Amino acid sequence: MARYIRTGVFLATLLGGAVDRATAQQPALPPAAQRQIDSLTAQIRELRAKLDSVLVVLAQLQPPPARPDTSPPVDDLAALRAAAAAAAGPDTTAPADTSAPTRFVGRERNLNQLNPEISVTGDLRAYAQTEGEQRDNFDPREIEIGFQSALDPYSHTKIFVALEGGEVDIEEAYAYWTGLPGRIRLDAGRVRQQLGELNRWHLHALPETEYPLALTTYVGEEGLIGTGLSFYWAAPTSGTVGVHEFWGQATQGSNEALFDDGNRLALLGHMNNFWQVNTSTYFQVGATGIYGTNPDTALNTTLGGLDFRLTWRPPARALYREWTIRGELFGIQKERAGVGQTRYGGYVSTTYRLDRRWIAGVRYDYVEAPEGPKDIVRQIVPSLTLWQSEWVLLRGQYVHRRDVTGTTGQLALQAVWSIGPHKHEIY
Repeated sequence: MARYIRTGVFLATLLGGAVDRATAQQPALPPAAQRQIDSLTAQIRELRAKLDSVLVVLAQLQPPPARPDTSPPVDDLAALRAAAAAAAGPDTTAPADTSAPTRFVGRERNLNQLNPEISVTGDLRAYAQTEGEQRDNFDPREIEIGFQSALDPYSHTKIFVALEGGEVDIEEAYAYWTGLPGRIRLDAGRVRQQLGELNRWHLHALPETEYPLALTTYVGEEGLIGTGLSFYWAAPTSGTVGVHEFWGQATQGSNEALFDDGNRLALLGHMNNFWQVNTSTYFQVGATGIYGTNPDTALNTTLGGLDFRLTWRPPARALYREWTIRGELFGIQKERAGVGQTRYGGYVSTTYRLDRRWIAGVRYDYVEAPEGPKDIVRQIVPSLTLWQSEWVLLRGQYVHRRDVTGTTGQLALQAVWSIGPHKHEIY
C-alpha cells in the first residue's frame, strides 16, 4: 500500500509541474484557447485535491509500524529446568517447613508394585502303549506356580513350586544379585544347575515331552537341581570374537542318581561359547564338569559333558521359519572304593518350524548304564507340536525304544497352558 501512495504523489506532482511550466512558457493565445487552458488547469487542481484526500484516507488505514521487542530472550534450557523442578516437587532433603500445615498424600494405587508377578502352568499327558496292558494312560504331570519379583535395583528373586503326584515340591527358589564387582552375578538358593543344553529348561518348555534319556539316566528324572551358590561371569569381548560365559556352582551333593543321595559338597563348572555366524545363523558350544563324593557308600562321581547348538532363524521370517540342531555327549565315572568304569550317553535332536504354528522334530538317544552290566538303551523320538501361542501348546510324540529286553513303543499326547506373565527363561 505504501508503494501505491508514493506512486500517486509522484504522478500528481509531475503532472502539476508540467502544466505550470506549459502555462508560464506559452505565448499570448487567443481568448478562446486561453479559456480552455484555464479550464483544464482548474480540473487538474481539483483532481490533485481529491488525490490528496485519498492519500490521507489510505494513510489512516495503513497499520502502525511494529514496535521493537524489548522483552529479554527466552532461555530454553532454563525453561526445561524449571519444568523438571515443578514436576519433581519440593526437595525432600531440605529442612521441612514446620510453619506449613501437614499434607497427607494417599498412594494406594502404588501398592501393586510391591506384589510379585505370579504365573501358573499346567502340563497334562495322555499315553498309549503299543504292547502290553494299557495302564496309567492319563497323567496330570505337573502344575507349576511361579513367583518373580525385583527386590531392588540390584537383586531379584524367583520361586517355582511344582504340584506333582499329589506332592508339593520346590523346583527352584533363589535370589540373584547383579552389578557386583568384576561383573559377577551371584545366585543363592535352590536352582536348576547349568549342566549342558537342556537341564536348565523347565520340563514344560522342552522341545519334547521329557528330558533326553542320557540326562534322566545319569542325573534323575527331574534333571540336576541343587541348593547352594552359583557364580556367573561373562568375559568382556567385542567384535566377532563371540560371547564367552563361565559358571561355577557349589551345592549340596544330594542327587540320588549321581551321589546316592549324599550330603557332601559337589562342584560344577560350565563354560559356554556363542557366535553369531551371520544375521540368520547362531552357533554355541559348551563344556561341563561335575565332581562329588559320598563317603557313606565310598562313592566318587565324575561327570563330564559337551554340548552344541546350531540355529538358523532368518530375521524377516523368524515367526515362520526356524531350524535348530542340538546335541550333548556325557561321560560318567562312578568309583566305589577306587573301582569303576566310564560309561557314555548322549543325544542329537533337531526341530524345524514348518509355519507359524507347526513345529516338527526328532531326537535320537543313546545311553549306557552308569554302573554294573553295560546295558545299552536306544530311542528314536519323533514329535509334532502345535504352537498355538506363547501360553498354549499341544504336542504329539512317539517313542520307539530298544533295550536288552526288546523293543517297545509309546504314543504320548501333551497339553501345556499358562496364565500370568510366565517369564521363566528358555536357556
